[in-house]
Amino acid sequence: MKDVIIVDKQDITRIGMETLVSDTKKASSVQIADSKGDLIKILASVPDAVVILDYTLSDFGSVDELMNVGYRFSQSRWLLFSDELSYDFLRRLIMSSESFSIVLKSCELDEINMGLLHIFRGERFICGRVTNQLLQSQKPMTESLDHILTVTEKEILKEIALGRTTKEIASNRNLSFHTIITHRKNIFRKLEVNNVHEAIKYAMRAGLVDLAEYYI
Repeated sequence: MKDVIIVDKQDITRIGMETLVSDTKKASSVQIADSKGDLIKILASVPDAVVILDYTLSDFGSVDELMNVGYRFSQSRWLLFSDELSYDFLRRLIMSSESFSIVLKSCELDEINMGLLHIFRGERFICGRVTNQLLQSQKPMTESLDHILTVTEKEILKEIALGRTTKEIASNRNLSFHTIITHRKNIFRKLEVNNVHEAIKYAMRAGLVDLAEYYI
């Protein structure tokens, strides 16, 4: 059983979602938050809650604000139940955190219910419309990386993803420790990621590291 927090300013969809959550028989409580501030206050008391958020009507100013709250309450699971979301927003969110699931309000009822069941099981769910949007809009990530990172930065990113330490990378490339640190900072800045875990996921999605090679 999970505590659930719903953040949705549309009465009809909020009431509908409350009903769907109740029908799952998996919610120990359902609380309503009117703003980001209210949500954070509730999460402070139930940090492992399931959050159902209409991002498009919320007072979150950016995807970074949203992810920061997600990182702060890392035990929480999130279902974004919103209208259409931009490709850039979806790409950043999906690549940066496994805590966020996405279902659009235009989805069929069966798919909305499927999303709820997945999130109560602690599993990520991305609805078909969002998946199709990403597949249709996304340029190959290897091509995107060619425009973002230098050849050296891509090589260092691959080494990071393969689990090599900064000291090992510096030794292998006959460079100073501080030079590799600078490259690392530049890679993180250019990819708009905050830590090694996010950088590794980016490298794997870009095809820089083969999954079999990663798990050796």
